[in-house]
Amino acid sequence: MPKSDIEIAREATLQPIAEIGAKLDIPQDAILQYGPYKGKVSFDFIKGLADRPNGKLVLVTAITPTPAGEGKTTTSVGLGDGLNRIGKRAAVCLREPSLGPCFGMKGGAAGGGYAQVVPMEDINLHFTGDFHAIGIAHNLLAALIDNHIYWGNELGFDSRRVSWRRVMDMNDRALRSIVTSLGGTPNGFPREDGFDIVVASEIMAIFCLATDLEDLTERLGKIVVGYTRDRKPILARDLKAPGSMAVLLKDAISPNLVQTLEGNPAFIHGGPFANIAHGCNSVIATQTALKLADYVVTEAGFGADLGAEKFFDIKCRKAGLKPNAAVVVATIRALKMHGGVAKEDLGKENVEAVKKGCSNLARHLRNVKSFGVPAVVAINRFITDTDAEMEVVRQVVKELGSEAVVCSHWAEGSKGTEELAQKVVALVESGTDQFAPLYDDDMPLWDKIETIATNLYGASEVQADKSVRNRIRELQETGYGHLPICMAKTQYSFSTDPNLKGAPAHHSLTVREVRLSAGAEFVVAICGDIMTMPGLPRVPAANSIHLDSEGRIEGLF
Repeated sequence: MPKSDIEIAREATLQPIAEIGAKLDIPQDAILQYGPYKGKVSFDFIKGLADRPNGKLVLVTAITPTPAGEGKTTTSVGLGDGLNRIGKRAAVCLREPSLGPCFGMKGGAAGGGYAQVVPMEDINLHFTGDFHAIGIAHNLLAALIDNHIYWGNELGFDSRRVSWRRVMDMNDRALRSIVTSLGGTPNGFPREDGFDIVVASEIMAIFCLATDLEDLTERLGKIVVGYTRDRKPILARDLKAPGSMAVLLKDAISPNLVQTLEGNPAFIHGGPFANIAHGCNSVIATQTALKLADYVVTEAGFGADLGAEKFFDIKCRKAGLKPNAAVVVATIRALKMHGGVAKEDLGKENVEAVKKGCSNLARHLRNVKSFGVPAVVAINRFITDTDAEMEVVRQVVKELGSEAVVCSHWAEGSKGTEELAQKVVALVESGTDQFAPLYDDDMPLWDKIETIATNLYGASEVQADKSVRNRIRELQETGYGHLPICMAKTQYSFSTDPNLKGAPAHHSLTVREVRLSAGAEFVVAICGDIMTMPGLPRVPAANSIHLDSEGRIEGLF
C-alpha cells in the first residue's frame, strides 16, 4: 500500500529555514522565524531588492477540474524541484491552503506524494497566522460598521444596503444567511447579514494584489462597505478603518518561506478564491521570488479559463509581471471524464474517450497561447494510464504546435519532472513569449465580459437583465470602467452549466450580478450560482483527523 502524503512528509529530513533562505542569498537576520522550518522574509530586505533584474516567470495551470483530479499544485512543486535538479536556481510560489476545505472534502493544498511543500501539517493548518489576521481585519471593519450605525449613523448607512459581510475560515453553511443584533436595544439594530469563508474576502484579494503596506492601506480605504438611502457609496476610509486594519496585517503581509521535500525554496503566501477573486498567491511573494531566483514557478486556481485568465488579465496587468512560459496540467483520468466516462470506469483503457476529452485540453492550450505565452502540456501520470492513451494526448498537442510531457513527480519527485523542466527552459530561452492581456484597460466593462466569454469560453452570446446592465453602466460612468473583469462562474465547465464537460460551444452566458471590489481594483461578473461559504460534505474529512498516541496528526491529506 503506498504511503499517504502525511507519512511521506513526516519522514522527510527538513533543513533549517535559514539554510533554505541562504540558497536564495537571503541573510539569516532577514528571516523572521516561526519555529525552525518556517519564516517570513522581512520588508526591509525586500525593499533592497528593487533594482535587481527579474528572473523568469512560469505559470502552472490546468484543464477544467474534475473529481478525478489534475494535480496542479503537485506539478508546480515537482517542476520547481525539477528545475533545481537540472541546475537552475528556482523557487516555487503557491497559495496558502484554507482550513475549511482541509476539514471538508478537498483536503489540503501542499502538493502530494514526493512533490510536496513542508512542514505539511503546519502549512495546511494555522501556518503563520496570515488567514487569521485577514479574517480579524475583515471582521473589525464589520464591527465598525454596526458600531457606527449604533452610535447615530452619521454617514447615513441604509441598513438594507450594508454590503460588507463577515468571514470565518471554516466551511459552515449555517452562517451563510443570518440576522445580527437581536436581543433588544443594547445590541443595536437588527439586520440581515451573513458569513463568507476568509478566502472570499475582498481583503484577501487586496492582500494578494498590494505591493507594500502603503499600497495595502490605500486599497483598504477604497473598499465599498455599503450605501446611503440615496445610493451613495460609503467607503472603509469614511469609517477611519484602514489604519487599524493595516496594523492587524503588518506582519502577515511579509511573504512566508518554507521548503519542498527536496529542500528547495517555496514561498506560500495568500490564497484568494479563484471564483469571486483572482485565485493567485500574493504579488509581494511573486515579485520577491523573481528578484532572488532565476526561475519562479507559480500557479493559478482551477482551470486555465478562470485561473490563468485572471493571472494574466488581473495579477500580471496590475503588478507589471511578464510570464515567460506556461504549463497546462492534464491527467488521462480527467480527460476520460471530459470524454464522457463515469468516475468508476476511469481505470479501464479508453482511447476514444481520451481523444474526445482532449477537446477540453485543446481549448485551454489555445487560450493560454492566445495571450502570447508559449506553453507545454504536463501529463500527470497515474498507474492506470496506458501508452496508447498517452500517445493520443501527445498527438493532439503536437497538432496544436506544442509538446506533451509525461510526468511522474508524485512517485519520483524531481526525477519525474526532469524532462518537463528541460522543455520549460527551452521554451523560456526560445524568446517566443510576447505576453499581452486579452483586452485593454479602456475597453468598456460590458465589452470586456463579452471578450472573455466569446474568446475563451466559446460562448456565442452574453445575456443580462436590465438591472445588471444598469449596474454595469453605473460603474462605467462613475470611474470604474478601467478596471479588469473578474469572472465568477463554475470551475467545472467552460459554460455556466457544471455538467457540460469537454469544450462546449455556442452556449449562452448569463451575468446575473455585478459586484465592485474597489479595493482589489476589479469588477466581479457573477454568472450562475457561486458559493462564497461552502458547506461540509456528508462525511467530512474532519471525521478522520486525529492525534495518535504520540501526539502526531493523522488523517490530514
